[in-house]
Amino acid sequence: MSDLRARAEEWLAQDPDAGTRAELRAILDAGDDEALASRFGSRLEFGTAGLRGELGAGPNRMNRVTVMRAAAGLAACLPPGGRVIIGFDARHGSRRFAADTAAVLSGAGLRPEVFADPVPTPVLAHFTRAFDDIVAGVMVTASHNPPRDNGYKVYWSDGAQIVPPQDGEISAAIDAVGRVDELPLGSGWPVHDDTGLYLDAVSSLRLGGDRDISIVYTPMHGVGRDVLLAAFDRAGFPAPIVVPEQADPDPDFPTVAFPNPEEPGALDLALALAEARGADLVIANDPDADRCAVAVPSPSGWRTLTGDEVGGLLAEHVLRHTAGDDRLAVTTIVSSSLLRAIAAAHRVRFAESLTGFKWIMKAGGAPGRTGGRAGSSPRRAPDRLVFGYEEALGYSVGDDRGVLVNDKDGIGAALAVAALAADAKRDGRTLLDLLDAQARKYGLHATSQLSIRVDDLSLITAAMARLRAAPPQDLAGRAVEAFDDLSQPSGGLPPTDGLRFRLAGGSRVVIRPSGTEPKLKCYLEVVLPVGDDDITDVRAQAATELNALRQALATVLA
Repeated sequence: MSDLRARAEEWLAQDPDAGTRAELRAILDAGDDEALASRFGSRLEFGTAGLRGELGAGPNRMNRVTVMRAAAGLAACLPPGGRVIIGFDARHGSRRFAADTAAVLSGAGLRPEVFADPVPTPVLAHFTRAFDDIVAGVMVTASHNPPRDNGYKVYWSDGAQIVPPQDGEISAAIDAVGRVDELPLGSGWPVHDDTGLYLDAVSSLRLGGDRDISIVYTPMHGVGRDVLLAAFDRAGFPAPIVVPEQADPDPDFPTVAFPNPEEPGALDLALALAEARGADLVIANDPDADRCAVAVPSPSGWRTLTGDEVGGLLAEHVLRHTAGDDRLAVTTIVSSSLLRAIAAAHRVRFAESLTGFKWIMKAGGAPGRTGGRAGSSPRRAPDRLVFGYEEALGYSVGDDRGVLVNDKDGIGAALAVAALAADAKRDGRTLLDLLDAQARKYGLHATSQLSIRVDDLSLITAAMARLRAAPPQDLAGRAVEAFDDLSQPSGGLPPTDGLRFRLAGGSRVVIRPSGTEPKLKCYLEVVLPVGDDDITDVRAQAATELNALRQALATVLA
């Protein structure tokens, strides 16, 4: 424990923040060894999602020292004099972390620029790819994490999140950073005070002209409201009705237990307002507005659509409004296989990627501005990515120009959903009718998840090893027709710790450890033909089969 105390004292000597210095001094004075070990026994690892963690003192927390070290490591991997754009959300500490990043980058000889006010993540991602001299972007955000967290996301010059080897290079450079109070710091960087570049692009999405739709919208106490309202106005839609209790940015997220629109209860205020106003649609963004949730009225009350359902609807909508045999649609290995069928019907290329939007963009070549790091040779993707999505409510929507943001874009997706719903309303239909039509055309692709939380991470390692050594021959009465160990993948996928079971009848199970929590995550899909059968009966059968799969997996993984 004396080693941890020595590290804590060294940290205190270089920490520029009075708040975290006081926190750490109190821990040391109280002799709280458990709190000390929690903060100094390990450190936040910089990976393909950058950094994300709880606020507080020490290398295993998000704080000014952690951020300055990350900025110095990033600077070491960028060409001298390169331009870097920095954005931040409205979480605790975000504005300060953005300024610290700019100071370190400027001191290292780069040309940082910072947004004046909190912005949605897709605004930063779009700006990063918009100019030839931008070599990287930084977004300070923890997305939909709890209020106590913050994070640090890095984009490369193509406007997509970093992937290997960039993450490893930056992580190694961070390890080589010395004391942050010895770093040269600059000042006086340019400040951006509007989001017009992004608004011009996203509000011009050419995905149909119908605009008669009534929407209730919640930004979930995040930063999406003003940009989304401006985008809807520019695109000619009626102004969405904003949930007043969740309209303003608030880093404490007071009306939700967890600021994630996927969480039970998170949409309750929006659904109640939509019912009272007789709205056609509910749309929600997460706090940094890179995800989009959708709910619609049904005979039995409001129904929230799954990410796979929204993904299938948006895919068909985009492909109907675009042309060319160079189009590409991409989703992840854990999302529904429906997109493959839709792409085949529209005669466009389909690709699968690993989980995470950074991989979707690499499967699509991260289209947009050509070129990579300064001095690199220009390149263009061989295919035009017009749509990408992942089941966790992430979508990037394009038109004949390709996707407009090389990352998840909850505002662009909201505009596309509104256009799709208005188009259906003109014909006397709803999004639920469109889902039924898709099921009749392609078969019902029903998806679900099972998450198994553990206290001991070795249990996850043991379960994955056991399944690799002796994969089951059947699951819930369906024969396992193929087994893929994704740590030794084929078809061009990078290796990942995951297993995929292809079952008789087109069903599928993917199992992988969570990258952020002590969980084993299972993604289930059942595919059933519909034909002339009652769609309600087929959906009930799918629900029964998904439940049987969940039970079978719980037994196999016990």
